[in-house]
Amino acid sequence: MVMGNADPTKGYKGITTFLVDRDTEGLSLGKKEDKLGIRASSTCPVHFDNVKVPASNVLGQVGMGYRYAIEILNEGRIGIASQMLGLAEGCFNNTVPYTKERKQFGRRIWDFQAMQHQIAHVATQIEACRLLVYNAARRKEAGEPFVKEAAMAKLYASEVASLTTTKCIEWMGGVGFTKDYPIEKYYRDCKIGTIYEGTSNIQLNTIAKCIEAES
Repeated sequence: MVMGNADPTKGYKGITTFLVDRDTEGLSLGKKEDKLGIRASSTCPVHFDNVKVPASNVLGQVGMGYRYAIEILNEGRIGIASQMLGLAEGCFNNTVPYTKERKQFGRRIWDFQAMQHQIAHVATQIEACRLLVYNAARRKEAGEPFVKEAAMAKLYASEVASLTTTKCIEWMGGVGFTKDYPIEKYYRDCKIGTIYEGTSNIQLNTIAKCIEAES
């Protein structure tokens, strides 16, 4: 699926969605990107050299591509929020047991109140994130307006994932910075959460627009 401008004179209103077969003449893939995280998912540039497709390959209506893209993004944000929630929880669950094993000054680091408070704070944020994600999904499933809630869930979940993975590496100490434990992978994978399906600033813009429309 490709989105291109069928009528550049109309700006974004000319954007149209097309179905382009992989073996279409002039279509080629570039070198696979060597990414920081989410490395199991291949990302490659797509090159178009005088590619032509028949009118029958138009998906939906001509000029409606931008609207379709926004609708896809709105729904996709719930998926990204779910991904970041799972990532944060997985990282947290892989780290907390270690705090009960690692010792400093003759005591488990878990036994220090400051550590317990940090862990409790992160656990609370993860649970708050879960409620935002579930609420956005519930509203979407029920056919209710969900754009604001999806943006909130995606914004908060990506921030919580970033905070959680950072804290977990610190709690693990030096080994958290090694590949002997999966924490560094969580740390790398979460960064994309603040970027795709709209950056955090885009989510803030979306939330603000929804609040303005509701007022």
